[in-house]
Amino acid sequence: MKLYDTLTNQIKPLAGEDGRVSVYVCGITPYDTTHLGHAFLYVTFDVLIRYLESTGYQVIYTQNVTDIDDDILRKAKELNMFYLDLAERETNRFLSDLRALNVRMPDHYPHATQEIDGMVEIVSKLIDKGHAYVRDGNVYFDIDTYEGFGQLSKLSREEMIAIARERGGNPEDPLRDDPLDFLLWQRSAEGEPAWDSPWSKGRPGWHIECSTMSLKYLGASLTIHGGGADLIFPHHECERAQSECYTGISPFVKHWMHVGMLRYQGEKMSKSLGNLVLVDRLLQNYSPDAVRLVLISHHYQESWEYQDSMIEEAEKLAQKIRIAASLAPAHDAEFQDTYEFDLFRQAMEDNLNTPRAVELLRSLSEEIIQNDDNNKACVLRQIATTLGLTLR
Repeated sequence: MKLYDTLTNQIKPLAGEDGRVSVYVCGITPYDTTHLGHAFLYVTFDVLIRYLESTGYQVIYTQNVTDIDDDILRKAKELNMFYLDLAERETNRFLSDLRALNVRMPDHYPHATQEIDGMVEIVSKLIDKGHAYVRDGNVYFDIDTYEGFGQLSKLSREEMIAIARERGGNPEDPLRDDPLDFLLWQRSAEGEPAWDSPWSKGRPGWHIECSTMSLKYLGASLTIHGGGADLIFPHHECERAQSECYTGISPFVKHWMHVGMLRYQGEKMSKSLGNLVLVDRLLQNYSPDAVRLVLISHHYQESWEYQDSMIEEAEKLAQKIRIAASLAPAHDAEFQDTYEFDLFRQAMEDNLNTPRAVELLRSLSEEIIQNDDNNKACVLRQIATTLGLTLR
């Protein structure tokens, strides 16, 4: 299988070792409801993992929950809720939505607040190795000590500073030696959650959370690290720097895999803008298979705009696929490789080309219904289930 790697800008062979693939995907910050942009990300990796497992790979999948964050604290204060109660409520809603979409649960699902000791240990070692410094109870990573900083995002210094400012990075912080030095640990403000550390009663920076959890559950070098394209900078750029400086092992990630942004009504779909298409509301009127088909009809690297007509067309296709699959024998014969399945394999191994796989399902279902072809119905069922369709 070949996958695009953001760092090298190349489609290259999957670098699994001894039949094992480790996958880390940045999870949610649980302070609001699951929207279709979230679903695009996690369905993409669900399809990837299902396919890899179907070809014999052992996949170890970790996804985190960022349950301590400025957004959670702000939202909890607005709702007059304890922040962990809010995080638990929204995480449960998120998982319920993903289960409804037939998404495979991760093997490891760590929460940031349960991994603080590991974060303190890593930050301490980064200080000892000269990669970080302490100022007034805060700890900052010194980007000058990592010569690869900026290679993942390929942004100019000016662009990085502008994005950091836009996303709450506070490059004007006078305690930093460089505007792009980023927080590993921050002193908690009055009334905020706080943990003991050698530097202050505080809380971890966003980036160190994912480094700590990926290193603990998957090791020092990951096969695939994924997330939305909006995480390339600053999150993944900073995560790469601190992880390689902590372990001394490069590369931290063999394939950086980023999923395109979903737009709605002309803008990026986001909680802050409020232009959300909510998964649970779609599922009140449409099947999970229809929602999946909308998502996987777009290549994972593509940024695209959701139109309400898409779900109507996807439901028609889902019904057609269900009818075709129902023509398979009650007890499927032993699966045999076929020309059609080889086309499916070629599509998937070509940088996870799910749109081509969906078109194959469409043409195959039409052919099966027209010719009442039981044998090809077995193949269609195999392809559909590998893509995570329930056929219900």
